[in-house]
Amino acid sequence: MGSFSETLKVDALVVGAGVGGIYSTYRLSQAGLKVQCIDMAGDVGGTWYWNTYPGAMSDTETYLYRYSWDKEDLISYPWSRHYVYQTEILDYLRHVVKKHDLRKYMRFNIEMEQASWDDQAGVWVVLCTDGLVIHARYLVNCLGLLSKPNYPDIPGISSFAGDTIHTAKWDHNANLEGKRVGIIGNGSTGVQVMTAIASKVGRLISFQRHPQYSVPSGQGEIPAGYRDKINKNYDKIYQTVWSSSMGFGVPESTRKTMEATPEEPHLETSQLVWRPTRKQCNFIRGKIDEIVKDPKKAKALKPNDLYARRPLCDSGYYQIFNRDNVDIVDLRETPIEEVCPSGIKTKDGGLHELDVLIFATGFDAIEGNYLRIKITGREGKSIHKHWENGSMAYGAVACNGFPNMFLVSGPQGAFANFPAVIESEVDFITECILHAEKSKRDRVMEVSNKAEQQWSDLCDQLVEGSLFKTTASWIFGANVQGRKSSTKFYFGGLGGYREWARKEIAAGFPGFNAA
Repeated sequence: MGSFSETLKVDALVVGAGVGGIYSTYRLSQAGLKVQCIDMAGDVGGTWYWNTYPGAMSDTETYLYRYSWDKEDLISYPWSRHYVYQTEILDYLRHVVKKHDLRKYMRFNIEMEQASWDDQAGVWVVLCTDGLVIHARYLVNCLGLLSKPNYPDIPGISSFAGDTIHTAKWDHNANLEGKRVGIIGNGSTGVQVMTAIASKVGRLISFQRHPQYSVPSGQGEIPAGYRDKINKNYDKIYQTVWSSSMGFGVPESTRKTMEATPEEPHLETSQLVWRPTRKQCNFIRGKIDEIVKDPKKAKALKPNDLYARRPLCDSGYYQIFNRDNVDIVDLRETPIEEVCPSGIKTKDGGLHELDVLIFATGFDAIEGNYLRIKITGREGKSIHKHWENGSMAYGAVACNGFPNMFLVSGPQGAFANFPAVIESEVDFITECILHAEKSKRDRVMEVSNKAEQQWSDLCDQLVEGSLFKTTASWIFGANVQGRKSSTKFYFGGLGGYREWARKEIAAGFPGFNAA
């Protein structure tokens, strides 16, 4: 690691300068704390700094993929499309940092390598890559929900003679024009990439592990008068967001899934994709048959299970399979045997020759970035040990044995619109820190083991009976080789989470031990 050349003492260290880190820096600095924010990247942006693959965009409507706390900015900052692309999101985040003069608290190209709790001094001692040592009374980790790339465990990957690219680390020097391109992964990212590059590559083969239900996103330029309507109704929109389950600013059904009438799924699939009935599944399968002309491709693209994964939206995904240069390999029928220098061999004896192999295989979500860092709490307790039976955190923000350490987008947070979830968590963390500051400056806030376990048990209870439990997905960590499946989210809704936080604050943080 080398010698340490600089020591910095602060009240709060924010690690990460993405959506959560920016807001944490704003709230804590506004509260009068001495704040330092660091990020391993070269600038702000977090997920949107790193993920620059073709077609990268938010799948939340633009008017809600932003901060709610600056109403002037909500009304005045320009946006042109229903769903905002990566470059626009990055520009927006840079704008927020500049407008609120937050860059003075930030240092880039600095990575936290180790963090340990000094019980006697009551501070976190953080060792960084550039020789910087930071002593912080509060450690606020904004390491990112989707940050650590996940690679598939396929024999021979390192032998491939062409270019390999993970979508989270896109190589803009790679030329796809006219190339034979294979892609593994057809979740949200894979769908976006394939739709964006299909017309540019010589040949595109999707090696599909699991077919997805995807519906049209409605992407496009906003019509005249749309922005004015949104601006006039922002207060009402956010009232709906904060009290809703998913936080997308639209009315949500309270009826049970199977109460839908036969006529309704045709409407609901386009209007409210979160109600997964068998009729809706059949409706989407029928649409795939209508759109995709080749029956073999259509069959491969149609899921057989219920709509039990995170819903996808697209801008012409199924249509690309009508192109002569786009094909699909159904890995349910012909699994991959190995990657070889010239391409991919499947177990039916086929060889698919490739120039470029793209991994759209997602992330070691939620805890992945934490487990690659040596984080040690009270009495030498490691975060690896704490999460050996599955990651958990009280209210998604605090772990027993790790005093004054907080997590933004940690395990078991609300499964909802992420910017709204992040704001809710940062607000709760700030209130917890302010509670400690008002009581005594050297006060230590640590969640009790009982409270943390009860929260984890609640998350398990809430997901029982859910269709999410019927399929293996990243939502439970099933996409990471060797990872024990556990409940990664709180399925009580954004409104439910905010009500829990309100009661916890009003009661004086009973889930925390104060020393």
